[in-house]
Amino acid sequence: MINIGITPSFMYPDVERAVYGPKSLTYIENDMMDYVAQHGVLPILLPDISDDRLYPILEELHGVILQGGVDIAPETYGETPIGPWKGDRYRDEYELKIIDYTIKNGKPLLGVCRGFQLMNVYFGGTLYQDTKSQREDVNHHRDAQKYDSIKHPLLINENTFFSELYADHKHPYVNTVHHQAIKDLGKDLEIWATSDDGLIEAFGYKKEKPGKVMGVQWHPEFTPTLQNEIIDSKPIIDTFLSHV
Repeated sequence: MINIGITPSFMYPDVERAVYGPKSLTYIENDMMDYVAQHGVLPILLPDISDDRLYPILEELHGVILQGGVDIAPETYGETPIGPWKGDRYRDEYELKIIDYTIKNGKPLLGVCRGFQLMNVYFGGTLYQDTKSQREDVNHHRDAQKYDSIKHPLLINENTFFSELYADHKHPYVNTVHHQAIKDLGKDLEIWATSDDGLIEAFGYKKEKPGKVMGVQWHPEFTPTLQNEIIDSKPIIDTFLSHV
């Protein structure tokens, strides 16, 4: 069976929470589990444990997916917060060491939304802390009420891996659930697609085979919400798994 590790979201101690109030919790959003659990794949939550216990688990994995979630702390990419978007520095550090291990050990890596952004930071890139306040030319990419039921056009760059992967998609759309975005692209990353307002939506790592180390800004696991109104998510997971 193929073992795919997924980095979880964190919930920290909260005395107002009736259940497990004083405890830290980790979890994976259910759509992500369903997206990965196909073709004999076992999705594995990567626990927040000491390195001497974590690394033996990473050794047993065939690949890693970086799940979406809370903002990345500006300090992680050398900036100070310009507003209320402080992010989660603790989770950043936890995931950065997993990215580092995965890259250095030649395992497939897929970053989704926050994971996509953190991969960019790992390779030396930076982020817009809030596109609405830092980019007047950018459309709204997040709506708390509509959540994963909003979409925008995806512009796929010609002569890239994505233009081959989605050659039959003439006017693709993707869902959008983010307010932060890539500003400066990290080293050795190739842009595969952008939004219609110019934000980077997909990239690949040029030092690996196409699709082995890649990231997307949208949530392919949320595809069931809009179904055929947006781009087919199956080629992404199929490509990722083809490298295990």
